[in-house]
Amino acid sequence: MTARPTALTLDPITVEVIGAALSSIVEETGEALVRASYSTNIKERRDCSTALFDREGRTLCQAEHIPVHLGSFLDFIPMVLAEHDPAGMRPGDVFVGNDAYRGGGTHLPDIVLAEPIFIDGELAAWTVNLAHHSDFVDRAHAHIYQEGLRIPPIRLYRAGELQKDVQELILLNCQVPRERLSDLRAQMAANRVGVHRFQELCARHGVNTVLAAGEALLDYAERKMRAGIAALPDGSWRFEDVFDTLDFDDPIPLAVTVTISGDEIGLEFEAPQQMRSGINMTRTALLATVYYIVKSVIDPTILPNAGLARPITVTAPQGSLLNCSHPAAVNGRVQTCQRVADLIIGAFAQAAPERVSACTNSACTVAVFSGTRQTGPGKGSYWVYLETIGGGGGARPDADGLDGIHVHATNTSNLPVEALEVEYPLILERYELVDGSAGAGKHRGGMGLRRVYRATEDCMVRVDISRNLSRSWGLLGGGPGGHGSFATGPDTSAFDRGQGELRAGEWLEVVTPGGGGYGRPEERAASCAENQVAAE
Repeated sequence: MTARPTALTLDPITVEVIGAALSSIVEETGEALVRASYSTNIKERRDCSTALFDREGRTLCQAEHIPVHLGSFLDFIPMVLAEHDPAGMRPGDVFVGNDAYRGGGTHLPDIVLAEPIFIDGELAAWTVNLAHHSDFVDRAHAHIYQEGLRIPPIRLYRAGELQKDVQELILLNCQVPRERLSDLRAQMAANRVGVHRFQELCARHGVNTVLAAGEALLDYAERKMRAGIAALPDGSWRFEDVFDTLDFDDPIPLAVTVTISGDEIGLEFEAPQQMRSGINMTRTALLATVYYIVKSVIDPTILPNAGLARPITVTAPQGSLLNCSHPAAVNGRVQTCQRVADLIIGAFAQAAPERVSACTNSACTVAVFSGTRQTGPGKGSYWVYLETIGGGGGARPDADGLDGIHVHATNTSNLPVEALEVEYPLILERYELVDGSAGAGKHRGGMGLRRVYRATEDCMVRVDISRNLSRSWGLLGGGPGGHGSFATGPDTSAFDRGQGELRAGEWLEVVTPGGGGYGRPEERAASCAENQVAAE
């Protein structure tokens, strides 16, 4: 691969213009993916992400979609470059992958498509996108071999020609292949937008100028991160919390020590050994969570590129829950990511409480329904519906926490009732904020949600909840948020650790946790006294 000169001296205006153009490209490719997709998980819930990488595999820009998806991007291009000779790549090549150990991924439903961008016959950058394919259901999670099809980085397209045997292999291992094919085509369409827009940018400004601006933007992100770290006091702060899940009877202890020294920051995690469950995190999932939180606390305006990570050091025991090794299962890793995010906030709160919120709901509450259609035009076909449900946001230093939102590493949307009931044999009988779930305080925490589903056809269900034993903590005297929970009707057969069956006419209730409060409740203004009912 011929090196291009990048030692150009660019004025700040040019760098800013090109940086804004890169951000515009990833946002446009993201919208193209959402609009072209077929499944409700992408077209309605927006469970997808897009990014641009330089030719060496460093993040140039990521759209403001799902923070944890950065974990599936971080190692993908480096793995492609390590296993496929760049000299043999051609325009129209597209690489696909998802594996947590040989594919750069964090869990198998997140399938990545990456396409090299060529300028004048030379590799200049990569456009990359990820879509969560809600497909691999009704599975155990003792190890990764039970969780779905593992795809290392391989070509799905070669010089623009579809590798039909590869596509057929993928679809044969999917439970809803029609959705998968349509969403994969949407991902391809999004990447084409990224390729064309980047090529147009290079034609307008010159490829050397664009590449040099990319380097300058990485350096700028590093400088801003270092300046933000240096503005905080030096020292070490340790915080402990527990992670509770339906997979285990007892809460799991977690801890982090955040150390600031000059313009660098280190995060050292403590966690038990990886478990026979899908809650394990790969190192890239941990890094994505850390980079998101540190950026949010230090300076949210820092550009989302690889430069911001340079002053950050992250350690966690190899083979642990937070840095697992093959063949640990990872399907539910976002549950753990959410708890890790608030764990870090708990440490930062000791150094700079004015920069952080109280604890959020710390969860990614998930309900997955699946079954075979028993009536209608699709009779006999298999269906899968996954949704993640928002909860309470943590109270802020100057405002209440937001109600019923997705927090931290997820950032998807709550599915509208209309889309749910049109697409699936389910009726949503209740969808409401939960009174009493907000943590009390000068500023109250956000309220959790209640959703009650009634099945109109028999289906299998899996529910993943957290904070059912613990509660989201408050800051500076604020109270804890309410618990998460789920319940079924009196005639429904017993669920085993959140998994069971609903027969037609039976119902399931899911309640998400509330957020913690900020400041002492007695300091709350009288005009805000309503909504001040403490979580029980």
